[in-house]
Amino acid sequence: MGAAKVIPPDTILLPYQAKWVKDRSRLKIAEKSRQIGWTWATAYGLVRRQAQVDARLDSWISSRDEIQARLFLEDCKSFANILKIGAEDLGDRVIDEKGNSAFVLQMANGTRLHSMSSNPDAQAGKRGSRVLDEFALHNDPRKLYSIAYPGITWGGQLEIFSTHRGTYNFFNELVEEVKHKGNPKGFSLHRVTLQDALEQGFLFKLQEKLPADDPRQEMDEAAYFDFIRAGAPDEETFLQEYMCVPANDAAAFLPYDMIAACEYPATEVWEMDFDVSQGPLFLGVDIGRDHDLTVIWAVEKIGGMFFTRVVREMQGAAFSEQEAVLYDMLDNPRVRRCAIDRTGIGRQFAERATERYGQYRIEEVNFSGPVKEQLAYPVRAAFEDKTIRIPNAPKVRADLRSIQKSTTEHGNIRFTADRGKNGHADRFWALALALHAGKDAPVVFAPQRFKESKFSRAREARRNREVLA
Repeated sequence: MGAAKVIPPDTILLPYQAKWVKDRSRLKIAEKSRQIGWTWATAYGLVRRQAQVDARLDSWISSRDEIQARLFLEDCKSFANILKIGAEDLGDRVIDEKGNSAFVLQMANGTRLHSMSSNPDAQAGKRGSRVLDEFALHNDPRKLYSIAYPGITWGGQLEIFSTHRGTYNFFNELVEEVKHKGNPKGFSLHRVTLQDALEQGFLFKLQEKLPADDPRQEMDEAAYFDFIRAGAPDEETFLQEYMCVPANDAAAFLPYDMIAACEYPATEVWEMDFDVSQGPLFLGVDIGRDHDLTVIWAVEKIGGMFFTRVVREMQGAAFSEQEAVLYDMLDNPRVRRCAIDRTGIGRQFAERATERYGQYRIEEVNFSGPVKEQLAYPVRAAFEDKTIRIPNAPKVRADLRSIQKSTTEHGNIRFTADRGKNGHADRFWALALALHAGKDAPVVFAPQRFKESKFSRAREARRNREVLA
């Protein structure tokens, strides 16, 4: 149906998938491109092995979140049906005394596949094969490995695969050990880039699944490669997500692991209407127009933590339109303070906001070198201390990664970022301004609303007035 030029053999698995499934090494690890059917192939191999008559040990799969855990088990069920292997879906089951749960598929021989989310503690005390899916994306890969590895002492296989998340990530440490440090742990290493997958028939398989009117049906392998590359937030992200090149954490102000540890889970709803927020709100506004973005970043401060509630991005919008969006937020009394970039084109924008809302609620910030330094380090401190929560979004992550710190020959610190299709680190500076706006605000704990009365509402109103004062 499609325009793919590489036509693979008529088999379930492509060559790189079959090589992974057939590898029976006790320890195996793969650095791979995103979305090339790796998890799907792993589920196929796991079902085939688990269904053997002489299988005695269960298998334990750790995915990055609950949705992925459920999808992995659905793939296992599909393969059990295709291969006509007797299996029963036992649903979501509690698997230990700590209350950890897993989606469970029981095979006809009595063994089970347990598909869990990312909690490393759920791996403790369990025997059998381990599958660590998207390993680098887990909050603490080192801890997950340290708990999962002893589980194969009495038999089974440990399978680790992932896209990269920076050079400082433990996943990259394991890969580097295999490549350059003598492979002391004895891993079997696999590496498949998007280019590798395309050369082995991936696009043909993809086009078989796509609707007839999908524009990707008209692409050959070279066009599809360029299409994916153009859609990435920046070149660093493309190389890491699709070409197995980990982003250089040494050159970035914020390492990937530090960012990932502060991201909301992909399944968590983090955006919140200001009317239902419980703590004081603070805004940061980085101004752009044509080439750069205007970004309004809102954080809610609760108990010393800053929770992102809104990230509003505008490009090419008239200043009157940008002002309308900002003023709609500032009209809410829960917004205590707003810091606005007044550099260049932002000067009039900031002045008009100050005239409307006053100097207490609006702080105009001129982006000089020393000021950027004062804004940037609190952002890093918030990530180090895990006192910030940010969206789990590729463009946000790429923006935060784009900031680099350098020292001039005269000893001055500079913070720079290349201007690209993702902006000019606009989201980073909007977040920095939001944290700056809330840095000296009193710590306010969210009120409990179990039994609200006119008296409790009066106490809350009095507390808010005290905070504003």
